[in-house]
Amino acid sequence: MAKHAFNLPNMLTYARIVAVPLVVVCFFLEGHLKSSDFARWLALAIFLAASITDYFDGYLARAWQQTSNIGRMLDPIADKLLVSTCLLLLAADEDGIAGWSLWAAIIILCREILVSGLREYLAALKVSVPVTQLAKWKTTIQMVAIAFLLAGPAGDKIFPFTTETGLVLLWIAAVVTLYTGYDYFRAGLKHIVDE
Repeated sequence: MAKHAFNLPNMLTYARIVAVPLVVVCFFLEGHLKSSDFARWLALAIFLAASITDYFDGYLARAWQQTSNIGRMLDPIADKLLVSTCLLLLAADEDGIAGWSLWAAIIILCREILVSGLREYLAALKVSVPVTQLAKWKTTIQMVAIAFLLAGPAGDKIFPFTTETGLVLLWIAAVVTLYTGYDYFRAGLKHIVDE
């Protein structure tokens, strides 16, 4: 167990979890929830580094045959922590997600919680729910949307449509999120009904 717990793929997953409070700190650099340009660029850099580890931890675990139970458990948790924390920060920030776009964030958060609950229930029944390719794309779209939104007003000074691009991608992610959530529930429902 200890040998697998500290292999490189798992260390990358741990780093992604550590990145979560670091992104939060960026938004509180001035002592209150305020996102200066510097804070946004710093949060974006940490978020991008964490997002890159999401690809490499799974790839390296498979390539080096270092898959482990702790890695399989923590990888989706790390993703959900990172995405959920960023969405909550951006919703609380005055220059982040607002108005109707809050619904896109709510859809994403609700789906993540519901699917996690479903996976936990099915795991108790010894039923595995594999991650689909579309679900991987969903995570990628969410990460790209959040990256644009983290840059937000600081990014708008360089590329005037940074925030708008992020909001459009967030809605696309919400639609894909709804579909993949429905897909998981449809797959899991037969096990629930059989009970």
